[in-house]
Amino acid sequence: MTKEEFRTRLAERAGRANAAVSGAVIDALDAYYRLLARWNRTINLTALSLDPLTDEALDRLFIEPLAAAPYIREALDVTPLSVWFDLGSGGGSPAIPLKIAAPQLHLTMVESRSRKAAFLSEAVRALNLGNAEVVNVRFEDLHAPEPAADLVTVRAVRADDSLNTAVAALLNDAGVFAVFGPKPSPGEAWEVIRTVQLLPSAEASQLSLSRRVPRGTNRLTPI
Repeated sequence: MTKEEFRTRLAERAGRANAAVSGAVIDALDAYYRLLARWNRTINLTALSLDPLTDEALDRLFIEPLAAAPYIREALDVTPLSVWFDLGSGGGSPAIPLKIAAPQLHLTMVESRSRKAAFLSEAVRALNLGNAEVVNVRFEDLHAPEPAADLVTVRAVRADDSLNTAVAALLNDAGVFAVFGPKPSPGEAWEVIRTVQLLPSAEASQLSLSRRVPRGTNRLTPI
């Protein structure tokens, strides 16, 4: 696929999702796509088809994060100091496309598998992603950051007690927990502030934004 073909298809799919995208963002996403496709030949970064690049892969890996970006910015009231952790980053989506769309966020990608972590580190370097780093550990073993995180994102990570505990330890009191995909099973008490359908044609293409229920309240709203 040529760069022009990628640009045309990405712009067309973004338009279907009402996702604004600039030329500079498309160029950065094209570079990410080519790096991902090259590494995916030897490391299983994604099961989605990259060569040829299917509409499903284009939507899930690129368009969903672009469509999510304005909702996340609105929920965060983003400042240049916003601290963001992406847990189980895998092949880098949604974290890398979202970082390209919202470069002011300080991103830490957490990935336990060393080969995938190596890919993520190369992506940070090759794409010149400022304020981005990779931590090669299990998210359960993370230490609480200082300052505490404003945002935690996950996709395809099992929603269980270990995830809820890790997210609660990372986030500050006003922090946002953003889950890509179907609404997860109930766990620790969270207050859902918004649920968004990112792609009109894909029922599972959702974004759920939550905050912890404030201390001292009796109302429990699980994610």
